[in-house]
Amino acid sequence: MSRNLAIALALCLPWPTLAQKKPADPRPYAATITEEDLRAHLYTIAGPEMEGRETAMEGQRKAAAYIEEQFRNLGLKPGYNGGFQMPFPVYRDSLAEARVVVNGKAWGLNTDFQPVMQFNATATQYFSEVAFVGHGIVDSSRDDYGALDVRGRAVLILDGAPAGYRPARTGFMSPAGLYAKIRNAQQRGAAAILLVGAGFPRRAAGANGNLFTELFKPVQTPNSYIVSESLAKAIVGDEWEAVREKAREGAPAPRTFRTEAQLHFRKETQFLQSTNVLGVLEGGDLKNEWLVLTAHYDHLGKRGDVIYYGADDDGSGTVGVIEIAEAFAKAKAEGKGPRRSILFMAVSGEEKGLWGSEYYTDHPTVPLDSVTANLNIDMIGRIDTERKSADTANYVYVVGDDKLSTDLKPASEAVNAKHTKLTLDYKFNDPNDTERIYFRSDHYNFARKGVPIIFYYDGMLKADYHKPTDTPDKIHYPLLAKRARLVFHTAWEMVNRGAMMKRDLPLPTME
Repeated sequence: MSRNLAIALALCLPWPTLAQKKPADPRPYAATITEEDLRAHLYTIAGPEMEGRETAMEGQRKAAAYIEEQFRNLGLKPGYNGGFQMPFPVYRDSLAEARVVVNGKAWGLNTDFQPVMQFNATATQYFSEVAFVGHGIVDSSRDDYGALDVRGRAVLILDGAPAGYRPARTGFMSPAGLYAKIRNAQQRGAAAILLVGAGFPRRAAGANGNLFTELFKPVQTPNSYIVSESLAKAIVGDEWEAVREKAREGAPAPRTFRTEAQLHFRKETQFLQSTNVLGVLEGGDLKNEWLVLTAHYDHLGKRGDVIYYGADDDGSGTVGVIEIAEAFAKAKAEGKGPRRSILFMAVSGEEKGLWGSEYYTDHPTVPLDSVTANLNIDMIGRIDTERKSADTANYVYVVGDDKLSTDLKPASEAVNAKHTKLTLDYKFNDPNDTERIYFRSDHYNFARKGVPIIFYYDGMLKADYHKPTDTPDKIHYPLLAKRARLVFHTAWEMVNRGAMMKRDLPLPTME
């Protein structure tokens, strides 16, 4: 091609092919994320009027209205069917009646038994025998059921574990825990469970049971009761001490005992509702691709007159999302909006079991395969009291950036090195993390659907975690602002880069 022809063709080309648009500078917008603004929002979100923001309660509804107002004022578009709030169903049971009768004798509620309301359905059951299965533990090292067939039977189970037993996992995941024992009995077809517990007589449980979201279940759980030793002896008879001690020594000798046991339970179910708050900032040339920023705005509510404020957990993440949304909205207003669209979402029900994010990812408003990543913020306002490093005022735990996508860690580290220079601590990326942090906040529901995630976290502050003392005056506002700016800069990189985050690493499992 001649030189003159090349020049002539070049002059005919659109101008952008000769001079690419210079990327916008994110720093002026990051600077709008200020300590003062974060403080003002947090003293409202974690203030007494919000009553601890318990899911499906009045305080949560007030907090949702406040977040919606902020999103609306920023010019975000409604993210759910023309509105900002995405409702999901919540239920709560109240005890109407419970009765246990053994061999004609009625035993007292709270004196000798308590129903486990969250697992029970309204039913009256009559049994002519009860199966004793020791501690009801089943794992790779033991099976307390042995060859005993408990299908359709009531099973009597000791609380705790036998002498010398060392479970592979502790806490609610332990094979010696209540949930595992009920699950094992269910898998073996038991019709009812009587768990022998201590501390009777017990204080009466509240009239209302726990909140829950799964009303319709593919498989029903056996009706379960915690019972006293006296009631257990009435079932087994004079052999009770002997079979109990043998089980405690590690040899349960499962067997059945003839008895007449009537178990009666009746409850009423309340139909409630909670919401996620969704605000959308539409992107440019890649507007059909998405970045999702999340934080949970719910907390534990009130216990009597005592408010669980939840300033760090997760008021800090919630106000961080609001401030990040403001920074992006300002950039767009000045003609420097993101290429990809952004969904800013404050979810509820996290404290109950990641309910809001589970509902969203099961009923997404945007295709999840078009989501480049989820950046989740849950507790970024405090300093980990267990952390012994010298950088306590300049760190954040980064979780999940080594999973699902090899793009995550390089992007995160490059942004941090350029803009915020925080110490990125990867402690909770350890597959053997005993706290199981990767599985315990809302990002996990995106991860289980294949969406790459990064989770930002400040650590388990044991003195105030899930206590009324998690208050706004204890927040380290300079560090909160710096961490929020890190999330903003990371989001800026993700929404403006050429390609979506790769999905080329496996999802870790909870097992």
